[in-house]
Amino acid sequence: MAAASTTLTVWKFATPEGAQSAEATLLALQKQELIQVHDAAVVTWPEERKRPKTQQLNNLTGAGALSGTFWGMLFGLLFFVPFLGAAMGAAAGAIGGSMADVGIDDKFIDDVKSEVKPGTSALFLLSSDAVVERVRDSFADGAADGQLIRSNLTHQEEQHLREVFAA
Repeated sequence: MAAASTTLTVWKFATPEGAQSAEATLLALQKQELIQVHDAAVVTWPEERKRPKTQQLNNLTGAGALSGTFWGMLFGLLFFVPFLGAAMGAAAGAIGGSMADVGIDDKFIDDVKSEVKPGTSALFLLSSDAVVERVRDSFADGAADGQLIRSNLTHQEEQHLREVFAA
């Protein structure tokens, strides 16, 4: 049986604490072998802050884990580019081009930027092998009410994921 492909998803939460709560739930599910979390990063943006705080899940060292450089570049493109000036903007353009090769294009950046604002949080998740129904049941209490912003799934796969978690 072939291994499932790894999926990058971005989930938005209506509170600054929501993404951290979801991350904790996913790590507990991983211990139960209901999902494989290869890497994750959380963005928390309290209302009173000018910029969000970012944190990579640093206890994952497996082959699927992404480097801090990747997360730093992504979050730089998402949240800090307007503050960096023209020289850094040109470098960000080159970085952005290489990220498009892995499904992170201008639309991805724009979608996330438009959703993650002060007073919210987001979970960037690189995962595979989810037992979807069991994962959904773990979030059924609404404690971490997430909204899927973007994924690298096909349109049909993404729609199915939205339907499962909307139930």
